Amino acid sequence: MRAFPLAALLLSLFLASACTPRMIAPGPAVQTPLMTADHLQMTDGAILPLRSWHPDGPPKAVILALHGFNDYSEAFETPGRYFAKHGILTYAYDQRSFGDAPHHGIWPGTEGLVGDLRTATELVRRRHPHLPLIVLGESMGGAVVMAALGQHALPKVDGIVLVSPAIWSREVMPAWQRTALNIAAHSIPAMQFTGGDLGKIPSDNIAMLRKLSRDKKVIKWTRVDAIYGLVNLMDAAYDAAPALHGNVLILFGDKEDILPETAMAKFEQHLPSGSCGIRLATYKSGFHMLLRDLKAKIVLRDIVTWVGNAQAALPSGSEQPLTSYALAERTVPGKEGDGAMTLHALNCRSPQRHARP
Repeated sequence: MRAFPLAALLLSLFLASACTPRMIAPGPAVQTPLMTADHLQMTDGAILPLRSWHPDGPPKAVILALHGFNDYSEAFETPGRYFAKHGILTYAYDQRSFGDAPHHGIWPGTEGLVGDLRTATELVRRRHPHLPLIVLGESMGGAVVMAALGQHALPKVDGIVLVSPAIWSREVMPAWQRTALNIAAHSIPAMQFTGGDLGKIPSDNIAMLRKLSRDKKVIKWTRVDAIYGLVNLMDAAYDAAPALHGNVLILFGDKEDILPETAMAKFEQHLPSGSCGIRLATYKSGFHMLLRDLKAKIVLRDIVTWVGNAQAALPSGSEQPLTSYALAERTVPGKEGDGAMTLHALNCRSPQRHARP
């Protein structure tokens, strides 16, 4: 009689081991990529919905924006309108498997997301060859941008903005989290979970969060294998941190409740020691969704200023960029009292994390 439970256990373990995380990667190239007023069409024929916010007059710069995990291009409605008022044209597309893009909720793979970004960047550059092009990534979107840089897959752009980039890699996770995720992804990959019971606060903009909860295009229940894929992407983003170069603006909120403090600290330590164009700002009133928080205009104004001049002082604080980058940190009160709490200027020889005041 004891043999039956043992056999059942062995059978269940065998079946569990046979499960693999599901991924729908882009198909083979069958056409030339296209950019229209309302969508991007990739080389495999996939249509990625496109939104844009145009200034009244001729634009002075272009932003290509990438949304976060389970979100879609509507995330940039408020930022896009703000940028347009300041002469910046913004494009945002639904990344593959999110919003109205194909295969809703099924992870497309890091390579798929990176490939779409490469194509989108090329299309936008082709349409606006004489304007400065800035790529902005929020959360998962920031991880996609970093992974593309790490793979040398991002065409030349004039600047990069990373807003609360998703850099919670396995290197930072405790062993039990890594093990649990691996087992779940290979045993119950299709099971879905919601983060609503975790008690996390992504923003202080409650009205915005309630609107997202009613938006059918925002994914509420996430497959285990999609989380597994996201962590793979975050691994790639973290590994790519030393590859950051040129004009890069990295923004975090001091009230960040999605990314662990240890992940942000490790990320800053992992930044390149020889690239002095990297600037980091931490906002005292900021949460994970910096661009949609109640005081988002403080962050948006900084971005607009930086797009116009990557060496300019950010309006949220009085500190000037340090041309020698000999100092790593100074406290900045901010004109509103809730702006950039700290403007980190990395020492080119020895980047390091400093305690926040």
